[in-house]
Amino acid sequence: MARGLAAYVRTVAEAVGVPEEAVDFEVSDTATAYLGLARRWRNRPEHDLMLVWSERHGWSLAAETEPTQDPVVLAHFGPDLVPAPAEVARFVTDVLAGHGRGRPRPDLSVADDRARLTELLGAYLPGPR
Repeated sequence: MARGLAAYVRTVAEAVGVPEEAVDFEVSDTATAYLGLARRWRNRPEHDLMLVWSERHGWSLAAETEPTQDPVVLAHFGPDLVPAPAEVARFVTDVLAGHGRGRPRPDLSVADDRARLTELLGAYLPGPR
C-alpha cells in the first residue's frame, strides 16, 4: 500500500503543480497524504493552502491556520477515494476560482478494505503489476 500511495500522491502532486519537497504521506493506522500548495485563497491570503488525503475521507482542500488550530476546510472532493490526478487538479482549480464548492465530507467504505485500497493505489505503480 505504501508504494502505491507514494506513486499516486506523486502523480497527483505533478498534476496539481506541487514540488516533491512539499509532499508527504504516511501509512500507519490510517493512510494519509499532504500536498503544500503554492497558491493562496483570496479569503485568507495570509495562510498557506494544502491538499490533504485520507483513506477515510479522500481529498480535501484546506487553508492552514495557526499550529494550535485545525485547518479551515474549503471543500471535499468526495465520493471517489482515488480519483484520477487530473480530476483532483481540476477540483483545486475550480474551488480556488470560486466555481466549485466540493461535496460534504465523505466517509468512504472502501477504507475498511485495505486490500481494495492497495489495488486502487497499485494502478499508479510503474511497470507490470
